[in-house]
Amino acid sequence: MKFKNLHEQSAPLLICNVWDVASTKVAERLNFKAVGTSSAAIATMLGYNDGEEMSFSELEYLVKCITQNTDIPLTVDLESGYSREPSSIANNIKRLADLGVVGINIEDTIVESNRTFLDAEQFAKTITHVKTQLRKENIDIFLNVRTDSFLLGHSNPVEESLRRIRLYENAGADGIFVPCIVKEADIKSIVESTSLPINVMCMPTLPDFEKLKALGVKRISMGNFLFDNMYKKFEQRLGEIATHQSFKSIF
Repeated sequence: MKFKNLHEQSAPLLICNVWDVASTKVAERLNFKAVGTSSAAIATMLGYNDGEEMSFSELEYLVKCITQNTDIPLTVDLESGYSREPSSIANNIKRLADLGVVGINIEDTIVESNRTFLDAEQFAKTITHVKTQLRKENIDIFLNVRTDSFLLGHSNPVEESLRRIRLYENAGADGIFVPCIVKEADIKSIVESTSLPINVMCMPTLPDFEKLKALGVKRISMGNFLFDNMYKKFEQRLGEIATHQSFKSIF
């Protein structure tokens, strides 16, 4: 089944967010239909802060390792595109597509001293340019556009999200990702505002998957939360080994 079609099912597509070959293999064994890289998890693994501190070539290398070791569909978190120039962003996407990547996430914020919004109209023009260039080169890749009103704590996140979603839909986005949205009424407003599939992310108060299905959500991501949880458990287990001077706790 094509990756785009996975967003058209009655039940939301659950994306397993991964950071290396080993995590991808676990998702594969558990029969996940698709995996997606977590930029935050990969950045932490490599010793960077999230927000394009690592180079695109480092991301590309990790993606190559993953695609060479699995047939499961992979979508890549491209953050803000690793460039502000539309042609360069399109070229980065082409390089990922050449590795077998079927989708990318691109966000409408950048991280400098703090995470801030890109101009919505200008970012929409970037999406249009990128989509046009990819079409010219016959590159079929799912462009999931992330908008960060809820993540940034905007004073009116629903209204700002709706404004940006309209622009991005008209620009050619294939899907919309709204991280940190959790209220059912907000999710319903976003879903009903667009024909594009809506992607939400793991949060402590996010409704369960059955409720998200009823609300019309088409894609659910894990972000870096699974990665963080795994390392908390690693720290706990390592502490037990050091405290008890024994390896019994791991067997």
